Amino acid sequence: MITGTSVSVLAAFLIFCRVGTCMMVAPGYSRANIPTQVRLFLAVSVTLMLTPLLEASVRPAVEGVAASELIRLIFSELFVGLVIGLTARMFFAALETMTTFVASGIGLTMPSVVDDNEHVPALVPLITLTATVVFFVTGQHWELLRGLIGSYRIWLPATGISAEGGLAQLVDHLSQAFTLALRVASPFVVYAVIVNFAVGLANKLTPSIPVYFISLPFVLMGGLMLLYLSGREMILQFSIAFAAWLAG
Repeated sequence: MITGTSVSVLAAFLIFCRVGTCMMVAPGYSRANIPTQVRLFLAVSVTLMLTPLLEASVRPAVEGVAASELIRLIFSELFVGLVIGLTARMFFAALETMTTFVASGIGLTMPSVVDDNEHVPALVPLITLTATVVFFVTGQHWELLRGLIGSYRIWLPATGISAEGGLAQLVDHLSQAFTLALRVASPFVVYAVIVNFAVGLANKLTPSIPVYFISLPFVLMGGLMLLYLSGREMILQFSIAFAAWLAG
């Protein structure tokens, strides 16, 4: 049995399991160009900051707990933190996927750059990094921490979250994230369909002329003009929708 002063240490460790796992996969904190040591330092710092607020909720779960039950609590807290962090990360992953489609639709797939250890079109890090900057500038990272604190009222350490419930929540929010990303990128989807249809039709009418190569500069110019006109609104709508999800 675990008693005495070790209860406070175990309570802080359980808080670290949930907070640290969330921050390791949450948007902004989980980028590959942020060293793991920095992310670990941030997770420990946030845990120490939140422990006085959350210890009262966690302490009953570790008072007199057996070692086998403590292991279950640790994995349960890791899973809860993973669900919260991945749910937030899905919105940015959906935006990255749709931005890749946008780059392909306007003919901007080359050159490719390395972003989060992956080769992607240059437009992808431009949009995702802008969305990440807006995430921090508008204080949405504080809302994420507020959500972590609020999660202790819904998923207590003693009960946790079932695997079915966690996976169902991830699937539901994955659908919402891609619907949002599709809505944000819808002008480029329409543009890509119309332009590719027109280019294909022109190629059928004049098969002896390399229409694709001739039209590529004009397609790219039109896509960049559309990005110039709608880029600000694109990021704004994504930020508003993500903030609404955080507030909910």
